[in-house]
Amino acid sequence: MPMSKTTEFDPASYLDSEEVIAEYLNLALASGDTDLLLAAIGDVAKARGMAQIARDTGLGRESLYKALSAGAKPRFDTVFKVLQALGVQMQAHPVPQQP
Repeated sequence: MPMSKTTEFDPASYLDSEEVIAEYLNLALASGDTDLLLAAIGDVAKARGMAQIARDTGLGRESLYKALSAGAKPRFDTVFKVLQALGVQMQAHPVPQQP
């Protein structure tokens, strides 16, 4: 029996609207996992075009890939620049109190 070839799942190919992108980033942010959040931001940047995001932020494309990889510890201003270039804003909301 021949083995079927699998392809790697690429979330960037599904990030095709502002609403989907916002929900994707909100879920990653809500997870509390910084590696997951960086990966999600990287997926959105890839969907929008990493070269364009690099130009918009003034960062090198390679630096951008590195900053948004798992385990990276990018500076907050780098993440903020990327979010601005993606047309995304962060908002603060109070955490619901447990009774």
